Amino acid sequence: MQNFTLEQLLQYLYGELNEHQKDEIETELLINWALNEKLQVLKEGRNRLNKLKLFAPRNQTIISLLSYAENRAPVI
Repeated sequence: MQNFTLEQLLQYLYGELNEHQKDEIETELLINWALNEKLQVLKEGRNRLNKLKLFAPRNQTIISLLSYAENRAPVI
């Protein structure tokens, strides 16, 4: 049984792995129910995020953030 990170599962979910890595995860998914459950949770999260209606921040918020960043002294 191989251990895959959540990052690797997310990369698999979004098609960002090379063929070898993809094949390894798919083989493991056939025999590892816990990994399969994690993948299902990630899929459900992605589906919920895709259904959200997102709003752009107010202009004043953006101006405030840029002003703060501009006035912040660099850390050396």
